[in-house]
Amino acid sequence: MSLDFHALNNSPRLLLEASLQPVQGSRFQPTGFPDLGAAEYPSPHGDGRMLLVESAQSMANRLESVCWDEVADDWQPPLRGLPVVKVLDVGGRPLTNSVLEAHRLNSPYILEGKDTTVLDMLKQELADMEDGRVDIRKLAATLLRVDTNAALHGVFLAKKELAGGRLRLPRALSAFIEAEDVKVAASGGVKNDAVNPSGDTAKGFGNVPFARDEYVAPRITAYFNLDLAQIRAFGLSDAAQQLLIALALYKIRRFLEAGLRLRTACDLDLESLAVTRPDGFQLPSLEELEAALPSLIDAVAAEGGFNEPRATEITYGKK
Repeated sequence: MSLDFHALNNSPRLLLEASLQPVQGSRFQPTGFPDLGAAEYPSPHGDGRMLLVESAQSMANRLESVCWDEVADDWQPPLRGLPVVKVLDVGGRPLTNSVLEAHRLNSPYILEGKDTTVLDMLKQELADMEDGRVDIRKLAATLLRVDTNAALHGVFLAKKELAGGRLRLPRALSAFIEAEDVKVAASGGVKNDAVNPSGDTAKGFGNVPFARDEYVAPRITAYFNLDLAQIRAFGLSDAAQQLLIALALYKIRRFLEAGLRLRTACDLDLESLAVTRPDGFQLPSLEELEAALPSLIDAVAAEGGFNEPRATEITYGKK
């Protein structure tokens, strides 16, 4: 099955908005930050309070995790054949991989271990960037071959052995969730110790009362931004560009279908999904994307766009 992306040809961005609501009840728990807690801020319209429900960093991780089959230790079936770096322990068991690592290829499990396979590969392919401007096109083509996921979510290869630590590719796909006109739903509870209620709480004994803040809001919205201009600037083939766009849309669709249980107290449901830019683009369904992706992966592979084997396996740990 082929996908029609012609409506995107003259647009610098593809912008989507998803209206969300709690699956049950009205309360939800936002993400929290050290020394800050929940991120509340004034509405730009001057009335009410806004709340960051999920940050751009966290959303990147969630858009990646819905693509990975933990049981099979592989991509979800429609994505199988995409390049990835797999990290094994010294016993040959799966340890982690470039899709699930927060910094993708810049993971210490990939670049800081005794197995220098990936580091050596990157040094060889990107050796001519030690001086002068970083060639973003060459960096993007390398990521497509080694870790296609990173071409969408970005990477910062901070090691000085790699162009002096200057190899940086910004996110082409970004997202966040925020709520409008929020109000605090304060509650709390007690951890009861029926054996020794007055025990040493520092050691886990005794009764421990606690406060808890959740929120209610009339509107919770997930925003998605696909930077089409950046993808075109990579200078990749038409097939590779089509693959990156389809992969980004698959991530969004699958997240909205299967990834909205953000926390125990933040389980959301999709009410509606709209394309806000450009006009006239019809968003493919998840089923259409699943049907089209294997052919797109095969087309890029036929052009020599991927490393062979597609999964680069390295070992991390002491024997």
